[in-house]
Amino acid sequence: MDSNNSLNALAADKPYLFWGKTTDVAGTRSRIIWRFFEMLAGLLSFGTLILLTIFSFLLPAAVAVFVIIFDVLWLMRALSLSLHLIVSYRKVRKFLKIDWLNKLETVKEFSSEIELTSWKDIWHLIILPMYKEPKEIIEETFRALAKSNYPHERLLVVVATEARGGEDIETMAKNIADKYRNDFAEILVTSHPANIPGEIAGKGSNEAWAAKEATKLLVQTRGINPKHVMVSSFDIDTRVYPQYFSCLTYTFLNSEDPLRTSYQPIPLYNNNIWEAPMFSRLVATGNTIWQLIQQVRPEQMETFSSHSMNLDSLIKIGFWNTKVVSEDSLIFYQAFLAFEGNYKVKPLFYPVSLDANIGENLISTIGNVYRQQRRWAYGAEKIPYLFYGFLRTKKISLRKKLFHLWVILDGFWSWACSALIIFAFGWLPTTVGGEEFKSTVLAANLPYVTSFLLSIAMFGIGVNALVSFLLLPPRPKHVSYLALFSFVLQWAFLPIIIIIFGSIPALDAQLRLLFGRYMGFWVTPKGVTQKQGRGRETV
Repeated sequence: MDSNNSLNALAADKPYLFWGKTTDVAGTRSRIIWRFFEMLAGLLSFGTLILLTIFSFLLPAAVAVFVIIFDVLWLMRALSLSLHLIVSYRKVRKFLKIDWLNKLETVKEFSSEIELTSWKDIWHLIILPMYKEPKEIIEETFRALAKSNYPHERLLVVVATEARGGEDIETMAKNIADKYRNDFAEILVTSHPANIPGEIAGKGSNEAWAAKEATKLLVQTRGINPKHVMVSSFDIDTRVYPQYFSCLTYTFLNSEDPLRTSYQPIPLYNNNIWEAPMFSRLVATGNTIWQLIQQVRPEQMETFSSHSMNLDSLIKIGFWNTKVVSEDSLIFYQAFLAFEGNYKVKPLFYPVSLDANIGENLISTIGNVYRQQRRWAYGAEKIPYLFYGFLRTKKISLRKKLFHLWVILDGFWSWACSALIIFAFGWLPTTVGGEEFKSTVLAANLPYVTSFLLSIAMFGIGVNALVSFLLLPPRPKHVSYLALFSFVLQWAFLPIIIIIFGSIPALDAQLRLLFGRYMGFWVTPKGVTQKQGRGRETV
């Protein structure tokens, strides 16, 4: 399979799959449509908050009723999500105890579309994009890969460097590759050229380049069927657990439509969780909790951070979009549109471990966490991509289109607005609503009603706290027992944290899209602190 021919044909048939922002769009009418949908998240979020603020002065009773109804719905949703979380956690514990390599030996029948006679013919292409991360981070990632129980002669690792990172980085990557070369079928070091016209400097363009280079080696040189290759796109700090590739292979071989499926592990931030400041831990833990919940709602899942998919599908959709910031989640929608709705994400219920965000000091950590959350929230750039794609793709059912549009709009609106509505607008009408409203029974009871509802919601927070505590790796020797107290105390600061590192960066990202001030890819610093106890592999 010639990946370049496949890419050119797809770009000619569906050019919008490779657009990222309005300036990429061809045609005046299409640019207007794309620009409107680009603004949509910001219009909805800022429109909601501005109207609630205005009506708190003019129609405080209406705002009070709205807040109470919203709190009730949010409470019901929180309790439902807590049940999802419990179910997901139990599955993770179960999956970690399974001998996946042994289960692979029981697989004797294979889907005809895979064209396979033995599971041992499944290759794993592992792409590790990097920029200027320290040697220790990369070494720890390789040590984890080397502990994999999947046959190492079927593991091909690509260290994807950036030319703009400098020659020293590429030299370091090659030295590490030489050190571990005997542990894998092959280690390939690629260098993504700087300043390629039309690309943004970021993870997506780097891993797309690396995947194309690896495809030449596997498919064109070695003659391996791309249907027999699973591609895992990892962050450079991703540590796999020993049975990850065995679990992935088994899940792939037993999926209903294996080639048209992405496979999503659960991101744990256990590499340095004991060293992270309280707010950084809480943000990282919140992301893990959300991904756990999504695992039992596969119809709403999209790919995130570290994920896996089949090389045959990756080639057919033209590899990762090189013009977007949120390439990790957009790759799902790219495949969904390319295959006209015949694509899904399947949960693995199996974890990988990453770094929580830590800076050189407290101030830099605050900045790093904020920038990382803003970059993730900039995933709202997927909204015009999906809306426009649905307008151009007629074969996807209206029901599917409406469902995915609702999920993505609700997700980004809730990210920006929910915490502010719950924790800010519960008191604003009684403060600015005037003396007439303040004298009403509704005004007198509004704080008590919202407080009562939030107290019930503490059950959900308690479940989150318990699960996060159960997911912790063993306490390193250099960490005091008092740290355990801070892991409990941190949940008391949840309302403040989700506003500062949730709503505000989400509004920041949406405001940039609203006014066309496009973001580039911000690389999260890795391995700022290196202490004993990093990289533990227990859950």
